[in-house]
Parts: sequence; structure tokens; C-alpha cells
Amino acid sequence: MNILVCISHVPDTTAKINFTADGTALDPAGVQFVINPYDEFGLTKALHIKEAQGGTITVINVGPATTEPTLRKALAIGADKAVRIDAIPMDAITVAKELKNHISANSYDLIICGQESIDYNGQQVPAMLAALLEQPFANACVGLSLDNGTATATSEIDGGHATYKASLPMVIGGKKGLVEEKDLRIPNMRGIMSARTKPLEVAPATEGEGPTKPVSFEKPAGKAAVKMVDAENVDELVRLLHEEAKAI
Repeated sequence: MNILVCISHVPDTTAKINFTADGTALDPAGVQFVINPYDEFGLTKALHIKEAQGGTITVINVGPATTEPTLRKALAIGADKAVRIDAIPMDAITVAKELKNHISANSYDLIICGQESIDYNGQQVPAMLAALLEQPFANACVGLSLDNGTATATSEIDGGHATYKASLPMVIGGKKGLVEEKDLRIPNMRGIMSARTKPLEVAPATEGEGPTKPVSFEKPAGKAAVKMVDAENVDELVRLLHEEAKAI
């Protein structure tokens, strides 16, 4: 079983986000970057499959050299090798095409992505990748079993779950439930030391400039000051809710 896990390099959810002076990019100064949590569920599922059935796990990222510590962490968790496609991930379709070009030149039985990255929350790359590869796809995947080249995937849908069966190779967009949080692996010293010697290939980008680029970013408006209303003054409360808060 040859498994590819797509890894995004994202700001920690507790990081204070700022933008550059011209507002066209994230300012990385002082920001801690981590493995995208949805991807970490996928990596852990890949480790479970490897432990049960054998195989090789490759992690891949589209990004500059600054993303390599995140790939090394994935190697320390248990991946066998890593690939970094040397490109700035400016939009979803360019990332999907870069991944597709690598996958087409190699042979993978299962491609696992997180359902989305927590920076842009676009939920686009896994579906685009599956379409480009012309492979079966299950998103919001909370269950996956493999049997003799057939995958059974369970996905969350509005009001319930859907179960799909498909022949491998297949693309999965995973989330919590694919494994549970308690199952996530923390790199130990042995894993950290072995990650230093595991292969990390840097591949050139093949797609060139993407079709879109960000124009500007801005933070949401700050919270307004709290306005206190006397508990007995119901008319004033209603007026404020109607005229200022526009809630009624």
C-alpha cells in the first residue's frame, strides 16, 4: 500500500494574525506554523493502515523552504518520506495541479487530504485534485476501511452520513472521525532523530503563475463596546435591538 498524505503548513489557531503593511499578504513574523489539523487526522489514519497492512507513507506539501519543519514533523510522527514542491501556494487550483503532476508521475494507491486547510477554509483542493486525476473522491470523511483494493468511506452529509465504495486509487478529504483526537501521534525523541535522516525531496514547480492572486486582506471589525441597559427599561432595549443592532 503506497499512501500519499497532502500536508498544509498553517498558522496555529492561537496565533495573532497580522498582514503586511500593504495588506497583500500574511505577516509571518512571530507566527507559529503547524500541520493542518485535518491533515494530521489523515496522516494518523495512514499510519493505522500501514501498521495493519504494511506499505509506505509519503507526505507532500506545495510551499517554500519555510514549510520544511512541518514536513519534518510529519516524518517524526511516522511518515517514511517527504516531498516539497517548490512553489508559493497562491490559489487552490494551482496547488491541485502541482499535486496532480507529482501523483501522475508516481504511483499511489490512496491519496489522503484534509477536507480543508484552517487558514483559508476553502475546501477546494481535494475535490479539484480528484477531478484532475479522474479518481473517486469522498469528502468530510469520518470513516475509511480497505479490503482487497476496495475502499469503503463514510462521509458526513447534512442530516446524517453517506457510505461510498470505490476501487483504489481514491482521494479522501478527511476530518475528525477518520481518527479521534486521542489517536493523534506526538513525535517522540526516536521519531525526531529518525526524521533527520528520512528523505525529503524538493521538486520544481511545473505550473508557473496561477490564474488568481490576492489583492488585499483586512481584519474583521473589532467588537463594539458593550452598552448596558437598565433591566426595567424594556422599551430602550427594544429600540437598540431594532435601530442599532438591527437584530429585530
